[in-house]
Amino acid sequence: MTPDAPRTLPDGRPLPLMTGDELPVLESWLAFHRATLELKCAGLNDEQVRRRSAEPSGLTLLGLVQHLAEVERNWFQRAFAGLDVPPLFEEETGYALDAGRGLEEAMVVWRREVARGRELIAGRSPEDTGRIPDGPMAGLEVSLRWVLVHLIEEYARHNGHADILRERIDGTTGV
Repeated sequence: MTPDAPRTLPDGRPLPLMTGDELPVLESWLAFHRATLELKCAGLNDEQVRRRSAEPSGLTLLGLVQHLAEVERNWFQRAFAGLDVPPLFEEETGYALDAGRGLEEAMVVWRREVARGRELIAGRSPEDTGRIPDGPMAGLEVSLRWVLVHLIEEYARHNGHADILRERIDGTTGV
């Protein structure tokens, strides 16, 4: 790739860095996966993002957006920064749907959590650490490097789910 080559894919997602320092490479992969989630939800209405993947699963695109907002909050604010912040939605996973909340509201919450996470890690080193606040690994020290790798794999896994959900909704595949 030449220095002046496009830094985005034809669908608008940022192209992850192929070379460079560790932190920018990790952040670019996370940005790519965040943009993939947004693309999977683009152009859909509230009824469509509430459609379940397949019985007996209750998985929906709206639930995934909410879940990933909770994931962003948990790992950047609670674990890495040590902040005492409550869950964003009715239950801690974020998967439960509220009849009054649609995609736009959930996306606003998710984008706010993404922005807050970016603020909290700005200027930090991959070796900087926080502590897992609760659950089976409560109290374990965790590096920013680990948090970023974990979020990349979390988004990659859930973007696979989102791909299946989107195909079931309107036949759109790929991305």
